[in-house]
Amino acid sequence: MAFPILIALLVSTQEQGVINSVGDLAPGSHMVENYETVMTDYNFGVYLLNSFIMSIIIVVGKLAISLLAALAIVYYRFPFKNLMFMLILFTLMLPVPVRFVPLFNIVTDLGWYNSMLALTIPYLASATTVFLLRQHFLSIPASIVEQAKLDGIGPLKFLIYVLIPMSKGMLAGVSVIMFIYAWNQYLWPLVIIDSQAQQVTQVGITLLQGDIQAGELQWSIVMAGAIITLIPPLLALIAFRKPLLETFGVQQK
Repeated sequence: MAFPILIALLVSTQEQGVINSVGDLAPGSHMVENYETVMTDYNFGVYLLNSFIMSIIIVVGKLAISLLAALAIVYYRFPFKNLMFMLILFTLMLPVPVRFVPLFNIVTDLGWYNSMLALTIPYLASATTVFLLRQHFLSIPASIVEQAKLDGIGPLKFLIYVLIPMSKGMLAGVSVIMFIYAWNQYLWPLVIIDSQAQQVTQVGITLLQGDIQAGELQWSIVMAGAIITLIPPLLALIAFRKPLLETFGVQQK
């Protein structure tokens, strides 16, 4: 799996003439020049910033909403609770493109077109995150819940002072999943954003291909943009690999 990434990295260091010719793929001498060109000449720094802001907002918003939803589903009694949870899971069966037209109409009617609100608000509700947190909360011993009730701890205090401290590993792992998911969004930003100043990196790579002039696609520049786009989620995986593995480990028990 690392071979395509290695090829992209090597290509990003070459000059265009070397790439078009048949030869070995040794590291080239144009790495600094190519990466500097991408960042300064093709607006890629703006794309990176937009992707980072979008991803952070989505992660924080999803965690907040999903924590409250999982808390209600596990620890509250209300009519049709199981049906409500099944309806939440049912949304996972809906293909994303099917939701684009009604979602696009709602976003444009609200006046959010071509804004950060359009990029983030539709992603704040997450059935996957609710499911993962619900499963984790169910694994917490009932004795802790009963003790909290005896101590008179309310629902929000129980969430903040008991559940969240006991779920740090799970929350870190889920956050990595959500960050990578948000960072890799392509189709929705392509549909809802038409200003390059508001665009994200995944679409930016496509724009990078279209912006290159002289009628010849400069693969070294495109691959440099792809490698830059890869770095943030890769760093997130490396930094939080342990809680990420623990997150999936909990679900396998």
